[in-house]
Amino acid sequence: MNYAALVSAIKAYTENDFPNTAGSGGLTSTQQVNNFIQQAEQRVFNSVQLLDLRKNVTGATTAGNKYLTTPTDWLANFSIAVIDENGNYNYLLNKDVNFIREAFPSPNYMGLPQYYSFFDKNSHILGPTPDMNYTVELHYFYYPESIVTASTSWLSTNFDSVLLYGSLLEAYTFMKGEADVIAGYQKRYDEALALLKELGEGKNRQDMYRTPQVRYPVR
Repeated sequence: MNYAALVSAIKAYTENDFPNTAGSGGLTSTQQVNNFIQQAEQRVFNSVQLLDLRKNVTGATTAGNKYLTTPTDWLANFSIAVIDENGNYNYLLNKDVNFIREAFPSPNYMGLPQYYSFFDKNSHILGPTPDMNYTVELHYFYYPESIVTASTSWLSTNFDSVLLYGSLLEAYTFMKGEADVIAGYQKRYDEALALLKELGEGKNRQDMYRTPQVRYPVR
């Protein structure tokens, strides 16, 4: 399902061919529908950990600077590793900011970083302060480009049902639609999301060598 097909499906399900008159309870513009789609994407991306939403990037610390900038598309961390001068990967432990402030109260406490914390939406704080310029590998979850601007996306190609019903929930709630229809959309969305979680947080994190195959009783 591409963007045009998704918009067409939203029109068909809601029986609403926007643009419509503002205040009528209908969908009033294409931009409004785009917002519903992006809200549905955001809900999914924050609900399921997918392999396809992971990135690996490398950066560098600066000697004497305890802060590390996060990428602009950053959603959540998977891991941070500092690579020392011998090429060894040293994975940092996640701690609260107050732990790092108390353990390393002065920027002059310098060495190979062992801990990190989320300082704000744009940066991490490291402890101790890096004593040299280290290479850093950040493995993180990210927000992929929306189907609204990319025309297609991983969700639309592999799990279009969760994107469709998530968008319908946003759209039909805005339209103040019938409660039983909204409940139906919610049920279908929940079913699709459960299947997606089974893939992203189950099947994609194991193999059949060490994990026995699931067997279902024959009826």
